[in-house]
Order: sequence, then C-alpha cells, then structure tokens
Amino acid sequence: MQTSTLILALLVLTGIAYQLGRARSLRVAGGARGARKLHSLPSYYGLLTAIWCGLPALVVVLGWQALEDRIIAGQVIQSMGGSVQELAPGELSLVLNDVRNVVAGNVKPDAVMPEIAVAALRWQRLDGLSRTSAAVLALCVALAGGWITLLRIKPTMRARNRVEQIVRVALMGCSLIAILTTIGIVLSVLYESLQFFRFVPVTEFIFGTQWSPQLAIRADQVGSSGAFGAVPLFAGTLLISFIAMAVAVPVGLFSAIYLAEYASRGFRAVTKPLLEVLAGIPTVVYGFFAALTVAPLLRGVGERLGLEVASESALAAGLVMGIMIIPFVSSLADDMITAVPQALRDGSYGLGATRSETIRKVVLPAALPGIVGGVLLAVSRAIGETMIVVMAAGLSANLTANPLEAVTTVTVQIVTLLVGDQEFDSPKTLAAFALGLMLFLVTLLLNVIALKVVRRYREQYE
Repeated sequence: MQTSTLILALLVLTGIAYQLGRARSLRVAGGARGARKLHSLPSYYGLLTAIWCGLPALVVVLGWQALEDRIIAGQVIQSMGGSVQELAPGELSLVLNDVRNVVAGNVKPDAVMPEIAVAALRWQRLDGLSRTSAAVLALCVALAGGWITLLRIKPTMRARNRVEQIVRVALMGCSLIAILTTIGIVLSVLYESLQFFRFVPVTEFIFGTQWSPQLAIRADQVGSSGAFGAVPLFAGTLLISFIAMAVAVPVGLFSAIYLAEYASRGFRAVTKPLLEVLAGIPTVVYGFFAALTVAPLLRGVGERLGLEVASESALAAGLVMGIMIIPFVSSLADDMITAVPQALRDGSYGLGATRSETIRKVVLPAALPGIVGGVLLAVSRAIGETMIVVMAAGLSANLTANPLEAVTTVTVQIVTLLVGDQEFDSPKTLAAFALGLMLFLVTLLLNVIALKVVRRYREQYE
C-alpha cells in the first residue's frame, strides 16, 4: 500500500472514530437529554477517540518511513556477499545508488552488472513487504487505540482536560522543534567556522583587508595560499545596505504616513495593494532591472558629469535593492500607524495641534516600536540579499567607500565559495561558514539594539 493511500485510510478511520466516540459518550449518558451528566461536551470525547486512533498510527508510519530505507539497504548488502560488505563507505554508497536507480526505473536491469540487478529485485521484494507490514501495523494500532478509548469512555471521564493537555504538548513540541532547529543551525555553522579558524587566524579574518580565497587544487599549482581578510566584504555589505536603506526608509515611511493619515479610502484601497506587489516580484527580476537598466543609466549620467562609473557598481545594486525593500517598511509602518488609538489623535487635536504636529509629536512616537521592527526587517533583508548584488554589483572584493565602484557582499561570497572544485574541508569552502557566522552575529546585534529601542519607547508611550 502506498504511503498516501495509507494516510488517507488513517484519516477516514480517524473521522469514524470521532463519530463513534461522540455517539458513545451520549449513549453512556443515557441519550441527548443526559448530556448534562457528562464532564465534557460530546465533541471532546469524539476528539479524544480520534486522537488516540490517528496519532499512534501516524507515529508508527513516520517511524517506519525513517527506518525502512536503512533496514532494506542493510539486508540487500548482506545478500550481495562479503566482497560488497568489505567496500569503503564511499564505494558502498555508489553501489547502493546503482541499486536504487534500477529500482526507480532510471536504469534498465540489463545495463548494469548481474549482481546489481539481483540486488534490485531483492530490494523491490523487501520494499513491497515493508509497505504491507507498515500498513497492517498502522491500521492495527489505529483500531486498537480507537477501540480502547471507546471502552474507557464514561460520564466522569475528563475528556476536555485530556484533549487540551494533548494540544498543549503538541504546541510545546512545535515550539521545541523551532528552538532545536535554530540551535542546530548555529552549532553546525559554529563547528565549521572553528574548523576554518584552525587554518586562518581570527584576527586575520576579521581585520584583514585582502580577500582572495583562491587555493590551488594541487601543491605544484600557482596560488597555493589565499587571503581571507573579510573587511572588504563587510564594507561592501554595509555600503550597499546603507544605500538601500537610504532609499527604502524615507520613501516607505513617508508613503505609510500619507496612506494612513492623508489619503482617502478609495486611493488607499488601490495604492496599498499596488505598493505591496513590489514585495512579490522575484529578486532575479530586480537583478535584471539593475543590470540592464539602472547600471547603464548611471554609467551614462556619470559620463555626462565627468564621473567614472563602473559597469557594476554599488550604487546600482543599492538603489534597486532599496526599491525592493520599500514594501517591507511601508506595510509594517502603515499597520503600526493605523494601530495607534484614535483617542491619542483626538486629544492632540483638542489641545490645538495641527494634523502634521499630531503626526510628528504623537502618532509617530507611539508607533515607533513597530516602525523600528519594520526597519530591522528591511535591514536584515538588505544584508541577506544575493541575486541583485551578483548581477549589479559584481564579485570584486574592493575595499572602498565609493558607491560608483564595484563591490561584493558577504552573501555573494558565501554562494561563490560553496560552488567550486575545492574539497569540503578546505579553507576556501569553510570560509563560507565563517562568513555565515559573522552574518548571524550582526543580525543578533541588530535585534538586541532594536529590542532596547522598542522597550525604551514602549515604556514612555504606554
């Protein structure tokens, strides 16, 4: 039985269990008129029965899926003889990959060695047996769980408390998954970064001004040692992000103020969706726009003014990135401004303040925590953007503050370092994790600063 069919069957059983549990609760209470004797509503008894019918079976299915491939691979390897079992892990992985390709139909059995074809047939038999066993076991567990719960239903059973407890545990599990995922990401990046710092000193990485991570594949090649000073990458990231924020924050904030305080309802209903459409445009489209339109335009204007503008410049990437970020600032700022209580505005008008004075002295300070959050989100988006920088700013790690020159950013270099012919444990590849760790620390610092600002103004205006 296919997994999708099994899941559908379990859903049907769960629905039936809900109806049976609800009917059983009414029956033990003496009918609908005796429902008041029940501790909980009949629907809670149905939910409890459905949960104990479907949840254990789902755990069985997921656990079986997680272990099935490993168990079948072990049985197939044992059937192929000692010569295969003595292979190195990499060679053994290639043999299993050939077997999987034959099983999936990507390779014909007559196109591989006879041992591989025989192993593929055994894999198919074991896979069919495994699917059947999983289906039988899951259905038996579902029926047993539902039946036991039905037998235990009685008027004094605290079904609502048990359902709420299960839901609480599920919510805690989801929160724990998010926390563990974050911890896992941080630890993995930190571990690989420590491996990188075994080859390159931390001081050279943080304070070095030369970035040339090219390493020779063989010892006799030229350029066997690279330079891993990340200051040019940090400078390029800050330069492009500063240009982007110089465009996005004023335009986004002013547009939010106009839409929230001055625009008519009809104009707002049309303009705000059109403005938010910018957030749905793929970044590669912005990259094409920056490379094919904005960059040549800036170069032409620079030539008329006697300025030398590079074909790929930080200014072009920053301007287009700022346009892309405008909806983030505008939408969040608009929501925060409209969320300010009308009583604050009325009180300001009652004291004789004008509309502009009310906005400057009352509305904006009250909405500042949300506006800071929107700006922080925009900064994070600007720091993490890759495609626009690749297409409009280039890959040159130049240490410069001139926006008319080509620069690169941390995220662009991470992509470049992970796409190449170097070994995974080489300093060139591990440098990507060190750059990722620095991005994480910068984002964490921005969050801490934003939280302090929000806390300060929230205490003042609430």
